[in-house]
Amino acid sequence: MKHRFLLLFVLLCLALSPLLVLQAQDDMEMATCSGEPLTEDSPVIVIGAAVSDTGRYAREGGDTRNGYNLWLDWVMNEYGGINIDGVCNAVELIMYDDEGDSDTVSVLVERLIIEDEVDFILGPYSSGLTSVASVITERENVIMVEGNGASETLFERGFQNLFAVLTPASFYTRGGIELAYEQGARTGAIAYVDEAFSTSVAEGAQRWMEELGMEVLAFESYPSDATDLSSLVTNFRELEPDIVVAAGHFNDAVLFVNTIKDLDFNPQGILLTVGPSNPTFVEEVGADSYYLLGASQWESTLGYEDAWFGSAGDYAARFEEAYGIPPSYQAAESTATALALHLAIEAAGSADTDDVRTALQEMDIVTFYGPINFDETGKNAGKPMVTIQIQDGEINIVAPVEAAVADVQWPAPAWADR
Repeated sequence: MKHRFLLLFVLLCLALSPLLVLQAQDDMEMATCSGEPLTEDSPVIVIGAAVSDTGRYAREGGDTRNGYNLWLDWVMNEYGGINIDGVCNAVELIMYDDEGDSDTVSVLVERLIIEDEVDFILGPYSSGLTSVASVITERENVIMVEGNGASETLFERGFQNLFAVLTPASFYTRGGIELAYEQGARTGAIAYVDEAFSTSVAEGAQRWMEELGMEVLAFESYPSDATDLSSLVTNFRELEPDIVVAAGHFNDAVLFVNTIKDLDFNPQGILLTVGPSNPTFVEEVGADSYYLLGASQWESTLGYEDAWFGSAGDYAARFEEAYGIPPSYQAAESTATALALHLAIEAAGSADTDDVRTALQEMDIVTFYGPINFDETGKNAGKPMVTIQIQDGEINIVAPVEAAVADVQWPAPAWADR
């Protein structure tokens, strides 16, 4: 850890009243740094991140940056720093634009570690960029906690310094496919971007369909820079599946929905990743987004609660106050990523890599985002996904039953009847 003179970038304080929350776990105390308070001579923990401010992941990258910054504002201006051995440590967060590019991520993460001498890394957006960044952090023996790289392949390399708070990609569509099966769907078609995350989602979707006895009529990939999906969608339309699953990112979801409508393809249900769960998706796609199903890591109506950010709803209100928009799950999981690292440092009582790694391996907590409990590979073993549906412009959880706030609308009406 670097004991620097305090040079901090402090965000504007949020105009929120003090956080009043219930004690979620027996050993939790009210969320403040209980050590020696911050001064300008306090030691500083330096954390780095490469995020996509520009490029194909700019929208999701912006959510990631906002999620990290929300934690930074809270930990500095409300919590009072990170408690290490009875001393509240200040936090400096250095972030660079990775442009959604693998080579740029590699250069930036190395710069953060070698030149900026950060103590820890927070992950970028997407499995592909996370994979590249984690090679650098593993080589340099720097811990990276991340919340936006879900591909299982990330955790099959035996890395010791990679920890992810989000549910793995293969589980994204399980709830939605099971819901469709309950509604009578017996055939499906799967499309996916030819990259790590979407491939993991698609392979999971295929597995869930086959386990239920559904017939997979098509399993097709398309390139990450695709701008025309007419051929793929035309093939799907001719096969007449009951449900279509499309695994990709925000821009892919917009393109897919526009193409399905243009070609008057009318499956009973459409299940997409990333897009429908983002509040800005409804604004961009409009009424064409109605009836779409989506996989979500987190929603503000979930019953999770903690002693740091309060309930899921409290977090959503805090985020909207800060940024003027509701949080996507990418924003929430990014805040949870930084919080998990913070709590591991405090549990370790040290910023030493080995000590913090052990604390992460032993972590078993519930946060506003959900449970965090890392398995031996670094995946979060304890957090389920939820399935949402856009209903009259609202994002509603429709599965699982215990979390649902609305009944699923099934089948989706034909485009001509909307």
